[in-house]
Amino acid sequence: MAAPDSHVQGDSRLDSHGPGAGLVETFFSGTGPTYDHIVGLTTLGQDARWKKLILKQIPAGSTRIVDQACGTGILTFQIAKRFPLARVIGVELRDEYLSLARRKAKHAGLTNVEFILGRAEDVVLEPGVDCIVSSYLAKYADLPVLIAGAKAMLRPGGILAMHDFAPTRDRSFGGLGAFYFILLRAYSRWRYPEWETIFRELPELMLRTNWPGHLAGQLASQGFADIRTQALSGNIAALVTARKE
Repeated sequence: MAAPDSHVQGDSRLDSHGPGAGLVETFFSGTGPTYDHIVGLTTLGQDARWKKLILKQIPAGSTRIVDQACGTGILTFQIAKRFPLARVIGVELRDEYLSLARRKAKHAGLTNVEFILGRAEDVVLEPGVDCIVSSYLAKYADLPVLIAGAKAMLRPGGILAMHDFAPTRDRSFGGLGAFYFILLRAYSRWRYPEWETIFRELPELMLRTNWPGHLAGQLASQGFADIRTQALSGNIAALVTARKE
């Protein structure tokens, strides 16, 4: 159910600019109950550090913050606690994840959080958003559409911060990463079979995507300023930030 000030447009079919919703469904079906644990496991605990960096990008005094592809709400709840007077809106494609997020919010007593079911590209809220963040969305997204929607939502001076895994040019680290995913696939077949597909397919997707470069280009072409790309944890991830002029 969309929030009162939201507009949901288009559909969730696979598009020509990113792998799209179909691949997300293939990857993540049935993974909701174990998502939080697997995120920490597969990043060797780096996910917590990355999310702290995202939190630092949110302007002080923000009153409307959007977390795109919010999953089970890991980052959403951190934002809500850091900005208790803000309205924090999580947008997520998978109802399975949102059901978990809503239960977690209720259990935590967080009243400044709400959730919208839909593809991030399709959910465009009323203008005046202070900050839009996302984690692990960029490699799947239709970036031209996503950035156009972000531009429409953000207030002048509003901040966009997008984080995701990124391909590395360090061959030694890339080899180590490939070996790590082999171990993860073997482990998942035994312990978490619902994750086997993503552990098999994600390394190839990470090699094919150049989302930091594509994102920076889209931000520049759509008039954003202060575009910065920060490599994280030995170039296995990146954080791209920009400001709406």
